Amino acid sequence: MARLTDRPPPPPDSPFLRPAPRPQLPPADPAVRQRAWAALVLSALSLLTMMLIGNIQRGVYVVAVALAVAILAIAVAISAMSAAKRAGARRPRGAVAGTVLGVLGLVLSGFALAAFLIFHTQLNQYANCMNGANTVAEQQACQTQLNNSVGTEVNMLGGS
Repeated sequence: MARLTDRPPPPPDSPFLRPAPRPQLPPADPAVRQRAWAALVLSALSLLTMMLIGNIQRGVYVVAVALAVAILAIAVAISAMSAAKRAGARRPRGAVAGTVLGVLGLVLSGFALAAFLIFHTQLNQYANCMNGANTVAEQQACQTQLNNSVGTEVNMLGGS
């Protein structure tokens, strides 16, 4: 005869059964949540900055600022996630998105900064040419000159 304190054996583990629900963690502190949202805004600002390069001569500075903001966004997002983990709370909303967009901004601005540094001479010549171009034909000639000089530089870098 079974006693009241006896429990039935647990069901066998099966890949077709849902796992037992895990306990919900409490939400993160408001300061940590604000830090996560700040990281998301900073990473979006980094990507937006990359789209607003209008003046090629100042483009290096804009890209450098975008790179610094992306690094800051990643650092703030990671610190928000680690603070929530230390407190035993849920990861704040926006922290993962801030990290992903920050990494994307870091990669894009890193490549753009490398391109600005490698093709600095060609881009300065292009900017000077465009400043003196008054017609569409002259602007197209400046574009052709840039394409040819960048193509020559890429061939020299590639060893061909």
